[in-house]
Amino acid sequence: MAAAGRHCHPKSRSTLVRGILAAGTGAAVLALPILGATCAQAATGASDVQLVTYKVVAGDTLVKIAQKYPSTGGWKKLYEANSAVIGSDPSALRTGLTLTVGTKTVQNATKSTNVTAAVAKTTKSKTTAVTAATAAVKTYTNDLDGWIKQSLDIMAKAGIPGSYDGIHRNVMRESSGNPKAINNWDSNAAAGIPSKGLLQVIDPTFKAYHVPGTSMDPYDPVANITAACNYAAAKYGSIDNVNGAY
Repeated sequence: MAAAGRHCHPKSRSTLVRGILAAGTGAAVLALPILGATCAQAATGASDVQLVTYKVVAGDTLVKIAQKYPSTGGWKKLYEANSAVIGSDPSALRTGLTLTVGTKTVQNATKSTNVTAAVAKTTKSKTTAVTAATAAVKTYTNDLDGWIKQSLDIMAKAGIPGSYDGIHRNVMRESSGNPKAINNWDSNAAAGIPSKGLLQVIDPTFKAYHVPGTSMDPYDPVANITAACNYAAAKYGSIDNVNGAY
């Protein structure tokens, strides 16, 4: 952009607990403690272990969620247990995702249940639930088409207006679709805040209009698009109304 001053341009876990947390990553095997090859019945007062889930809200990060649920073992362990749902970028935590954050023990008052049958049923139901949750996660191609579509989904949840054509038109004018584009020659660059990324956003604007749940890297395609569209919505009503340098 050529115009000066523009903004855009638990400490220990049982084998059972670890097995159930593994299900959060799409694994189909449930690790169980050894009960004995001939064990046919569970004693009265046996307990079931159930997954504890958490729905991501705006402003959440893996660090914040891990602090709320310390038994997860930190944000890295939380990400490992939910990578199939979150995707390849742990910083791109989308609002509305359901994460597995731990387990809880529920007392079972049933007398004399068949352990083998109960385990098989539990494993099947949990595997089915995880598979369904994974299948429900929308995937995007790692190209301009995918970045725009992912940004539009995030914008829809955040109430930010904009269309595919409006974003694509401005991206091609500003960066020709290069997410690493940088302007090192205009007045913003001279002031030490060059325009960056697909929609050529300067750092102060990116930080001011950053959309929670996206990366804090201004070169990240999705983060750059959503921040720029958030700014354009505030100044012009929508990125669709931008037809030149802005």
